[in-house]
Amino acid sequence: MADKQFIHAVARIRYKELALFSKQTIDQLMSCRTYEDCMKMLADKGWGTFGNSAEKMLKEEREKTWKLMHEMVEDMSEFEVLLYVNDYHNLKAAIKQACVSETVPNIYMEKGTVAIEEIQTAVNEKRFELLPPAMRECAAEAFDIQLKTRDSQLTDVILDKACLEAIYKKAMETDIKLYKMYAELKVAAADINIAMRSCRTGKSIDFLKKALVPCKSLNVKALKDAVLTGEESIYEYLQFTAYSDAVPALKKSMSAFERWCDNKLIEMIRPEKYNSFTISPLVAYVLARENEIKSVRILLSGKLNYLPEDSIRERLREMYV
Repeated sequence: MADKQFIHAVARIRYKELALFSKQTIDQLMSCRTYEDCMKMLADKGWGTFGNSAEKMLKEEREKTWKLMHEMVEDMSEFEVLLYVNDYHNLKAAIKQACVSETVPNIYMEKGTVAIEEIQTAVNEKRFELLPPAMRECAAEAFDIQLKTRDSQLTDVILDKACLEAIYKKAMETDIKLYKMYAELKVAAADINIAMRSCRTGKSIDFLKKALVPCKSLNVKALKDAVLTGEESIYEYLQFTAYSDAVPALKKSMSAFERWCDNKLIEMIRPEKYNSFTISPLVAYVLARENEIKSVRILLSGKLNYLPEDSIRERLREMYV
């Protein structure tokens, strides 16, 4: 899409941003006495229809976001960096589905770059050449492992790594600063997550080689060496990286680290909303909506399970507006 075409799209996004949830809106939801009260308040704000399930409502909200993007952007390949996650999720789902005798409903995600039917055909007929080049080798390898060993964890590792590599490669090929920042944080966060969990579960160096994805902001070899030494070594290494601020969150819990990553992303994308001649404000809006939906899901889950308010609040993300 030419730069001049972004002007009208960004103007429309400016208006849509007014409806994004602020901290005050989240506080209002928190003040609701019950899960049902939260759902009613959300319905009053235009989220779904009161009486529908939370998951259906959240799915509808995500669909609204992408419908808006379709209306404003002629070439949806502009969003490939964000949509690869759906493609690889669907590839995982198709492979696991093909290796069991029963059909599992509602396992696919819409709005990928590859049609769900194409992924299913490629997997079911073992015609992996039907997939985009970047997906072929990892799909064949993951299918073989899942079929022979039923090792779903290793299947996930192979496809998660391929997904991150695709995101990173595509982002670095663009001239969009926001995509580069997004991909860098996403890959680094995944590597740190893998390192911490591997350290705690005693994973081998071979596992780390299969799982970790190189990126500019982390030295993968140094991270692997730290894992083999222990958690404190991971913290020490991270103190000399762009992720030193994440160490306190990591020491607290992996959930706290995930929250730190989401908040860091929101912090990074806020300035991009003013870059009116690129797709960046639209990308920032999509990411802001995903963050908003995630926070609402966390809040509703907490209310449904009668968690204390403090417990819910410590998991909520920072808002974009």
